[in-house]
Amino acid sequence: MNPQNDEVIQIFKDSGALLEGHFLLRSGLHSAHFFQCAQVCQYMDKVTRLAEIMVAALRDYGATTVVGPAMGGLVIGQEVARQMSLRFVFLEKVDDRLALRRNFKFTPGEKVLIVEDVITRGGRVLEALEQCRAHGAEPVAVGVIVDRSEGKTRFDVPHHSLAELSFPTYPADDLPPELQNSPATKPGS
Repeated sequence: MNPQNDEVIQIFKDSGALLEGHFLLRSGLHSAHFFQCAQVCQYMDKVTRLAEIMVAALRDYGATTVVGPAMGGLVIGQEVARQMSLRFVFLEKVDDRLALRRNFKFTPGEKVLIVEDVITRGGRVLEALEQCRAHGAEPVAVGVIVDRSEGKTRFDVPHHSLAELSFPTYPADDLPPELQNSPATKPGS
């Protein structure tokens, strides 16, 4: 576990961003816990601190651009880019898949960092890596605030998380009794 784990989790708790209940995650899995990063991102002092920690892990990759997948990577990605004095580009959802739009372009071989809020299986990060490469960029590293994959998520570039916190997740057909008796909500990250 990284040394900032406790500090990052405390920021989530102080922001009311660590929720308990029955949640349907973007991955399709169910959980009794949810990281609602939007609650943290209301407070720029907290975003600034999270970005400071992330920048320390990402600064030596030679990137010129930070890419944030919408919605989760927008605020933290932009702040990481600001602190590193890099360009910021975002990918947005089109038919529930990430796409490069708004006339954003990459130069061939442009070195990019992918910055995301929370991963469970890493699906949006994988899409972001694919989109960047499809448009000529070269992803050099990934930074995420919270990795809740129990260390199982792997990418083909270095991956840094500020906090690793794993709560059990369940497929819909294998819910524990405490989740079976309450409806799932999708609060959004």
